Parts: sequence; structure tokens; C-alpha cells
Amino acid sequence: MKEEMIQLSIPTPFAVGDVHAYVLKGEAVTLVDCGPLTNEAQHAFVTQLKEHRLSIDDIDQVVLTHHHADHVGLLNMMKPHVRVLGHEVNEPYISQNPAFMQRQIDFMDQFFHQLGVPLHQHECEKIVKESYTYSCHAYLDGVLKEGDRLHGHEHFLVMETPGHAQSHLSFLDESTGDLIGGDLLLTTISSNPLMEAPDEGEERQKSLLQYKASLNRLLTLPIHTIFPGHGQLITSHHELIEERFKKQEKRANAIYQLLKQQELTAFHLCRTLFPVLYEEALFLTMSETVGQLDVLLASGQIEEIQKDGILYYRAI
Repeated sequence: MKEEMIQLSIPTPFAVGDVHAYVLKGEAVTLVDCGPLTNEAQHAFVTQLKEHRLSIDDIDQVVLTHHHADHVGLLNMMKPHVRVLGHEVNEPYISQNPAFMQRQIDFMDQFFHQLGVPLHQHECEKIVKESYTYSCHAYLDGVLKEGDRLHGHEHFLVMETPGHAQSHLSFLDESTGDLIGGDLLLTTISSNPLMEAPDEGEERQKSLLQYKASLNRLLTLPIHTIFPGHGQLITSHHELIEERFKKQEKRANAIYQLLKQQELTAFHLCRTLFPVLYEEALFLTMSETVGQLDVLLASGQIEEIQKDGILYYRAI
């Protein structure tokens, strides 16, 4: 049977605007992502399904590109028979595991102190808990990993594409070259590689380095069209990726030039790079700053020095 892919556009309360979910109608009816947990999103989701003569009861499984609230919140609407599949890292986020949430708070409290950010633990707790505001209470029924095939849609290859999130997966239709890409590559904005609390005893993942590797991987694949989590379809991904790399290189160079003049903390750099935005989007702007520092450290252009528990950076 010929498979059909339907794009749903679901409103979000976030600046990025609508999130796209995709329905695959093949041997199974599969929903890729769903939208945030709001009444407006719920109404749009049900209405758009109905326009395609579908209802929630028709969905056999939900596959997640990653765990962020705008992609998972409506899991709360799914019936018990619907299987939820995704990378194993989704689990503590979508279940809102209290111990994991506390680990996130403790990680941010300690790491932000090292980075020179004047935040108290209750402020870290607020930032972490706000990230769950439109999320769900759900559990994975099965884990997807690199090289797997989507059940009911065997021509879709599962690819691990971390960076924007440690849980991030993309799905390549090898028969058409179509890629369901989540937030890996967007036309509207640059995907922000976010800091995440590592597993106990593990080191923090270098999100921007991972993200660049994931984008580089796309350059090697026979991709025809990328169906993204937000914004327009992408038919010229090579040009867009080069544009993203140039922007990242420019920002890394701006940091390097600042560090040639004097050694600075990550927070000082963040305030210099994002003089207005850092106050209202501290976690996003600090994630970006730390990502660029990781890149410069990896290339040997700067070094990290610790003084009284605070990390400083300087050009070599």
C-alpha cells in the first residue's frame, strides 16, 4: 500500500510558533511528535486529525523526535493502547521523574555557580520547573536507537542526531529521501544546542559539538526534503547548514576576540553577547555561550582556568 504523510501544525505558547507533528499512514498509523499541553493545541490537534478523517483512537503509536514540551505535551491525550517510542533519554523528562528533576536543579546550581552566574538554588529550581510547564506525564513503551526501523514503516531509518537535545532522533525515509528532522535543522531559527544534566558519574555532554556533528552527517546523506519541527520544509539543506556553520563560526570568533583582550567568565561573555536577551532567556543564552566555549576549547584556541571555584577562559 502507498504510504501517506500528513503534516499537522499545532500552536505553541513559545516564540518559535507552531510545532509540526506528522501522521504516517502505512501498515500502522504513527504520530511523530504531538504538541504542547494547552487547550489551544489540543483543539487544533483534534480538529486537524478530523480534517483528515482521523481521530486519536486511530493512532497506533507515537514516535518522539525529542523530549521538549512543545513536542510531547499532548501525550497526555493518548489512549492507553497507544505505544510511545523514542530515545531512552526521553523517559525521565516525559515522566517528570522527581529524582531526575532534582538532579537537574542540583546540576544547574553547581554548574552555573562555576560559570559565574549569580543565581540562587530557588532560581535554578524555577528555571527547571518552568521547562515542564506544557509537558506531559507519560512513559516510554519502547526504545528507539540508531539503525532501528520504524514499526509499520520499515523504510524509515532511525538516526540518533543529538545536540539540540540528548534524546534527539531523526527519521530518514530511504525510499524517498524525506527526513522527519524534529528540531535538528529549521529555516526560522538556529536550533539551540541545550545544556543537559549528565547521568550520575558522567561528564556533561558538549551539545554544540554534537550538534555540529549531526549537521555534518546530514551533508553525507541522500536527503531530498527535510520535514522540520517548525517552519517551512527544507529542500536545500546543504546551503542552510553552511549558513548555520558560518553564523556559529562568527559567534565563536567574537568570543575569541573578547578573550584575547582579557580572561572572562562564561556569564560575562553571555551578557556581552546577549546584552538584552540574557535576562529573559538566561538558560538559552548560557547554553549558546557554553557551546561556543566548548568548540574553542576543543580546537585549542582557548584554555579554562579555575579560581576559587569559578571558571575563567582566556585565549592561547
